Amino acid sequence: MLRPLLAAALIATAAMPALASAACAAGQKVQEKGLVPIGGIQQWVTISGRNCANPVVLVLHGGPGNPLSPYSKALYGGWEKEFTIVQWDQRGAGMTYGASKPAEDEPLTIEQMRDDGIALAEYLAKKFDKQKITLIGGSWSSVLAVHMIKARPDLFEAYVGAAQIVSYRENPHAAYQRLLAVTRRANDTEAVKQLEALGTPPWTDPHNFGIMRRVIRKYEAQVTEPAPKAWWKPSPEYATPEAMANYEGGEDYSYIQFVGMRGDGMYSRVDLPKLGTSFKVPFYLLQGEEDLLTTPDVARRYFDSISAPQKEFILLPRVGHDPNPTLVAAQYKLLKEHLQP
Repeated sequence: MLRPLLAAALIATAAMPALASAACAAGQKVQEKGLVPIGGIQQWVTISGRNCANPVVLVLHGGPGNPLSPYSKALYGGWEKEFTIVQWDQRGAGMTYGASKPAEDEPLTIEQMRDDGIALAEYLAKKFDKQKITLIGGSWSSVLAVHMIKARPDLFEAYVGAAQIVSYRENPHAAYQRLLAVTRRANDTEAVKQLEALGTPPWTDPHNFGIMRRVIRKYEAQVTEPAPKAWWKPSPEYATPEAMANYEGGEDYSYIQFVGMRGDGMYSRVDLPKLGTSFKVPFYLLQGEEDLLTTPDVARRYFDSISAPQKEFILLPRVGHDPNPTLVAAQYKLLKEHLQP
């Protein structure tokens, strides 16, 4: 069920700091957080690393509407010796939602999000005196990342994807069929009844995606390595009532913008093959073998169709759709092998 927007999300966020604009010199540590003017609004960015000379990794969050900023230290803090880690609360999400709250009928578009991401990449390249930065994406942000590297390959060292979405035509249908088969094999009559009542995608009811997602989580939990509970404890500044209200308000807003009230949201326009399958940026996919939402067969077909300077497809056992230690360790290993000087 969709949660109603919380009234507390209306609290003003004028006290949010601006991100330091000064360049970051080699050998200098960086621990910064604040608002950056991107795409005509203020957007929240955090940057952490032990040496500004290190490669810059921009982690694009999924959802849309599910920033990783509150959990970045738990997931990626161990990377900061070798990499500078950047988190960004995208337009309509998290702290950016609080600072630049959109009207409920203000649309999100892939093109606007792409341009926001490119503007941030340009900002980071200038701040750290880099020609290129690296993108990590997963689920929704795998779409965003592909649009960004297609539009401006000159800005990006590599793309490291997970839970790759390919198209609205393929992914929901494949997920539904695989999940229906799994629940039938398990003789889970309640789940089968729920899924059969939804019918085959595409759907026009935004609740349907949530119903399917709950069944997916139930079955992925049985065959995947769980993420530590400590991962999902937000750092203190994100655990205030105001920050939590902004997170949940942005999550609701972004979800409806993604799926649409009649199946006509951003997701309905996702078709990555239509962008072309020739890339000028190294393209790495880490795919969960147990991912029931963005299934490995769809990701593999897309991967096989692309050409890139370097590419690699890695199927990870005991990994589903969401991050877990196996996925994060595989991302770190790939970055160290391919991106460190």
